[in-house]
Amino acid sequence: MRRAGNAAEILHVPFKVESIAEVPAPPGSDGVWHRYVISQGANRITGMRNGDRADIVVQVDEMVERLNERRTGKHRSKSK
Repeated sequence: MRRAGNAAEILHVPFKVESIAEVPAPPGSDGVWHRYVISQGANRITGMRNGDRADIVVQVDEMVERLNERRTGKHRSKSK
């Protein structure tokens, strides 16, 4: 069971990209796939995306930026 203080403390820890690595395509898929890990303290978000590494780096960096904006209470306007 977590203490209430731990939840508040984690809000001060920013999200960051831990790793991005090329991995085999999931069953039934083809192309180049990458596994990414985003961390916030002991918390981890793991996912996979297909595409070239440069595109995946941009996508994951943007994801981290949005997560950190939400963490600090900032909101960007939705793009059309």
